[in-house]
Amino acid sequence: MGTVGGGTFNVLQRNGGEITRRTGREIVVAQVAQRRPNPACDMGTTNTSDDIFAVATNPEIDVVVELIGGYEPAKQLVLTAIRNGKHVVTANKALIAVHGNEIFAAAREHNVVVAYEAGVAGGIPIIKALREGLAANQINWLAGIINGTGNFILTEMRDKGRDFADVLKEAQELGYAEADPTFDVEGIDAAHKLTILSSLAFGIPLQFDACFTEGIGQVSQEDVANAEALGYRIKHLGISRRAAEGVELRVHPTLIPEKRLLANVHGVMNAVLVDGDAVGPTLYYGAGAGAEPTASAVVADIIDVVRGLGLSADSRVPALAFDASQLSDLPVLPMAKVKTAYYLRMMATEKPGVLAQVTKILGERGISIEAIEQKGHEANQVPVIILTRSVLEGQMNDAIVAIEALADISGHVTRIRVEDLDG
Repeated sequence: MGTVGGGTFNVLQRNGGEITRRTGREIVVAQVAQRRPNPACDMGTTNTSDDIFAVATNPEIDVVVELIGGYEPAKQLVLTAIRNGKHVVTANKALIAVHGNEIFAAAREHNVVVAYEAGVAGGIPIIKALREGLAANQINWLAGIINGTGNFILTEMRDKGRDFADVLKEAQELGYAEADPTFDVEGIDAAHKLTILSSLAFGIPLQFDACFTEGIGQVSQEDVANAEALGYRIKHLGISRRAAEGVELRVHPTLIPEKRLLANVHGVMNAVLVDGDAVGPTLYYGAGAGAEPTASAVVADIIDVVRGLGLSADSRVPALAFDASQLSDLPVLPMAKVKTAYYLRMMATEKPGVLAQVTKILGERGISIEAIEQKGHEANQVPVIILTRSVLEGQMNDAIVAIEALADISGHVTRIRVEDLDG
């Protein structure tokens, strides 16, 4: 009965009549397990317990709604509910991304549903879109802003010229970021969500450990301003693309053209852009978190489960959009085999021939330059900005090592990937 649990309870109570009209059956909250009361909810005479497993084993209950979060005890609660013949609705992206293959197998064995729309992008029905609305398509790629905290930080850095650490502190004060913000700013939360979206899009098993993850902590105010001057914006994106040799699965800061729709998603909002071969690009935008936006998705899942009560497993939409026997063994590509363009920033000694050394290193590795700019002076050091064309990450890794080894390049080379996202 935390933020999302309270929101779900309130939506079920407030919209009960409308929900019954949609399902033809009344949905009753028969029991709630909670560590502490939620003052935002009037529980009335609802049966409450501090034992979560009492709900999972209660013979009067048809659907267990898991809104605890994290891996444990959520995993044991969900598996206990499944073994007791309960359908499960969850908003737990970490649980699904890491343990979903096991959980969905158990659900098939016991002929129950595990629904998880609220696990990705809050109230945006992106999972239903991929599982059902876009089922006629071969998905080419998807890209999303799927963590509101990171998007809020980058928006503030761009709009107000603030530094990362300063904005992160405000995000914590506003409740957008946790006291330990690692999952948000290091991209782990987005990687959980992207793992799920990629499986739905390409019909592959959930493979969270294979997702490349890079956070936004190293993005400086200077990079944000440079991107803006070049006609780009920096967004923390989850990107998954079908390539000839496998599937790309990556979360990292990305320069995208300022005119793209995703570049104009600001603050804590989420958005996912999906490109299908038949429909072309489609955009899904809305609140990615919050009590009632997330509750909207949780209750929609409950409604779907109630509508399908009594159906056999082969009559339902598969958990990962594709029949379990038809999941592909298409591999997730290592980052070194991913092809993308790059923004590079480095500090060079101001003297003739230095840029020639840098461009020679890039040219020797087959890396073409789109643009190069030398910024204002800092003593005898000058910032150099380079935009490259698309190249394999492995080639860029080699080039950066060689550039950093030059006597006239100071410190590390900042590298941010660049995506056009042109549907």
